[in-house]
Amino acid sequence: MKKFLYHIYSIPLYALALLPFPLLYLLSDGLCFLAFNIIGYRKKVVYTNLRNSFPNYSEKEIHTIAKKFYSHLFDTILETFKLLTISKSGLKKHGVYTNLEVIDEIINQNKSFVILTGHMGNWEWLPTIWHLDGKANIVGIYHKLSSPFFEWFTKNMRERFGIQMITMENTLRGMIANKNKLTGTGFISDQTPSGDNAHWIQFLNQDTPVFLGAEKLAKKFNYPVVYCHVIKPRRGYYEIKIDIITMEPQKTPDFYIIEEFNKLLEADIINQPEIWLWSHRRWKHKRK
Repeated sequence: MKKFLYHIYSIPLYALALLPFPLLYLLSDGLCFLAFNIIGYRKKVVYTNLRNSFPNYSEKEIHTIAKKFYSHLFDTILETFKLLTISKSGLKKHGVYTNLEVIDEIINQNKSFVILTGHMGNWEWLPTIWHLDGKANIVGIYHKLSSPFFEWFTKNMRERFGIQMITMENTLRGMIANKNKLTGTGFISDQTPSGDNAHWIQFLNQDTPVFLGAEKLAKKFNYPVVYCHVIKPRRGYYEIKIDIITMEPQKTPDFYIIEEFNKLLEADIINQPEIWLWSHRRWKHKRK
């Protein structure tokens, strides 16, 4: 009965997903105007994050980035719903991995690997597009949602094309279960841990706590670690380039992997700041 009700609740979201892209982006423009100019959705958080990250930028430059960010944010939200209805070929047109051949060395050794990325571009589309390429089974690590309906809905949407989703709490168990399969386990590693259990770095001109879980798991299994650069050349289209951080994690010093990841991510954010998630309270914890 519960699942039947969930399907009923999903009907408006499927209707939204059926909109052609021009209408979807028209709706995105309307929501962006409402959120930015009328409601001021998380505007204080966005502007504070931008000012602290780019202290040498003028207010005009900060305002320009903020406005572009809100446009990108609502594009990302509505694009994500297209996972419900878009075809495989249609989705692959919107995202291109320009150099997946760099992981051939890993795959030819029949090794699984760890993927590190941030909230850049459309982070919901990109793992699915890689999975559709067929070079590895992509596994996504995610934070379980508190709403039972949206947890069910989002997980089914993300797994539609065959990605396996594992909650953060079950990451180790899932990686052990997948040990005999060729997988790329993806971590969005720019989220905010509590300050007490984190390693601290300088990131975008600020003291920043970072999660160490992905690094520890890569070392435990000795899985090579790769990073995904993301750029958005035009609306609705993304280009992704792979960099190898390390082929042998167990030979790297502590914190090397997570610090290299954050250096690469920081450079990408500086290059195209409007496509990072500025509405997230990334710096809510302070170093004691």
